Amino acid sequence: MCSKQGVESEGLDFVPWPGELGKRVFAQIGKPAWAEWLAHQTMLINENRLSPMDPKHRALLTTEMEKFLFGGEAAKPAGYVPPEN
Repeated sequence: MCSKQGVESEGLDFVPWPGELGKRVFAQIGKPAWAEWLAHQTMLINENRLSPMDPKHRALLTTEMEKFLFGGEAAKPAGYVPPEN
């Protein structure tokens, strides 16, 4: 059961992040929700010019991942306008 989407879905094949948060993601998040996070993370990295090598930027991404996957308001880049369907 995926905590993010509230539906049964295929689980991840491996722990995707180090530490306790990675174990939590592995146990509670399905592949579709993880794919959503990866797209959101890519947007955050590109729009905010983040470097995954910078410890401060990694800490920000960790915080945003937890918000995105487990509740709370995940950050959007400044000036973000969602696409029209």
